[in-house]
Amino acid sequence: MTVMLLVLLVLLAWVLRRAGRRRSAHALVGFTALLFLAVACGPLPRWMLDNLQRGYPATVSGPWASRNAIELLGAGTTRTSEDAPLQPSLFAWGRIARAAMLYRECKASGQQCLLLVSGGDSQHHGRPEAVVYAEALLQLGVAPADLQWEPHSMNTWQNAKFSRPLLQAFDPQKLLLVSSGIHLRRSLLYFDHFGLRPQPVRGGDVEAVLSPWPLAWNMALCDAALHEYLGIARLRVYNALGWNAPAVRSPLIPASP
Repeated sequence: MTVMLLVLLVLLAWVLRRAGRRRSAHALVGFTALLFLAVACGPLPRWMLDNLQRGYPATVSGPWASRNAIELLGAGTTRTSEDAPLQPSLFAWGRIARAAMLYRECKASGQQCLLLVSGGDSQHHGRPEAVVYAEALLQLGVAPADLQWEPHSMNTWQNAKFSRPLLQAFDPQKLLLVSSGIHLRRSLLYFDHFGLRPQPVRGGDVEAVLSPWPLAWNMALCDAALHEYLGIARLRVYNALGWNAPAVRSPLIPASP
């Protein structure tokens, strides 16, 4: 995404030069070079990520209720070869570990706990993310009776949409949402649209590297941050145009403390 933007700016500069607007072309080339350095050397993605990730706790706030639901959002699956079993992706393990830790803390309090995993097979790997993650959670000590999965959602919007009826059936008094810090701001907006007011818990952060040399890592993080900002903007535009389903005005449960 970032590379495509830079390429388009260079092409626009070439068009301006061909049209005889040399000064404008040179200015655009200079701006493109500065933008590339701001992204690849880290300051721009660091600022973007800080705005997305700031303020989300890594632990539960307040006491556990009598009935608690912890929802874990998917982050893809991967395999090392065609005959190897599917595994959670690199960026999913932090979320999975955090959800398992919260579950153990909830069970230690003596209260009822449901761990809901949401994620379909958006990568067409043959198995839903939720099922692959559930297997990992079982190995981490989550009781089968406390584990439920939603295997049909292909994106964050559907995570929220398809989770609501499952959460309604369980009727939790406290709801936690576990995802990567970069993903929580958009997720909370989508869940709020469907009348879900979870307490966010981050399952890991990412950080750009300030470097005197351009780094591909920073370019990738800028793409990830842009994806989140565009998803937030799309929600607001679609709502304004009436393209989204009507927002659910009655929350499933009151906002968590």
